[in-house]
Amino acid sequence: MYKLGVDLGGTKIEAILLDDSLNVLERKRISTPKENYYEIVDAISNLVSEISSNVSDFSLGICTPGAISKKTGLIKNSNTQCLIRKPLKEDLEEKLNKNISMENDANCFVMAESKMGSAKQFDFVFGVIMGTGVGGGIVVNGKLHSGRTNIAGEWGHHTLHHNGNPCYCGKTGCVETYISGPALEKKWELLSGQTKSIPEILSNLENDVGQKWKSEFLENFGFGLANVIDILDPDAIVLGGGLSNIDFLYTEGKNSVYEKVFSDSVDTPILKNELGDSAGVYGAALLN
Repeated sequence: MYKLGVDLGGTKIEAILLDDSLNVLERKRISTPKENYYEIVDAISNLVSEISSNVSDFSLGICTPGAISKKTGLIKNSNTQCLIRKPLKEDLEEKLNKNISMENDANCFVMAESKMGSAKQFDFVFGVIMGTGVGGGIVVNGKLHSGRTNIAGEWGHHTLHHNGNPCYCGKTGCVETYISGPALEKKWELLSGQTKSIPEILSNLENDVGQKWKSEFLENFGFGLANVIDILDPDAIVLGGGLSNIDFLYTEGKNSVYEKVFSDSVDTPILKNELGDSAGVYGAALLN
């Protein structure tokens, strides 16, 4: 059976059609309608119809920002806010007259990297998204582990510092408030009085401010992932999102993690992704 995947992002919607050998047959990207739920539903439906027009039978998976609540069936925890509390899966199934598998971007990322990317030789993989937010997903023996309430892997919202930075989720001290892109840029501004992007910051690490910024980043990254290893002990961790391109996370960052793990021996590989921003659409196709 053919596999069709759709990645719904904040700025783009991408669809891909794979054959049984996972070869790409069709691929297309369009712009995401701006914060209009019904236009997004129509755009996905039209894209699926277009890219599947030459095949008779296919499975369909969709990668979304946010997750489906097992209690209500509605989208929750989405940074595309027009999706929140909307029955996206139900509406698309009705419009397309087809069963759909739907998972969040972190789950689709780890599915793709565990089956086609840098972690494909490992059975138990923890996938990390570090970008505008911090998320994660878990694959065990080729299958997603979503958890009882569909939040497994959400390490970005475990508490790193009690009574720490406020988070949009309503708690304080979440990992996301320390090592996401916006959090790191905010920290630089607090330390230096200057507003800089992550690439600009990374080119200014030689002075005292840069060293302090980097040291705190590595410390928080280390504690965050050490906690994950202590609880899950995965075979490998694969990093994705914009911050995964920071080279020192795979050297000094890895060492910071290892120093904090509750074990006399730790060698958990911390891997850079291979699929880049295509991981979401591949992962969506692989959900079935």
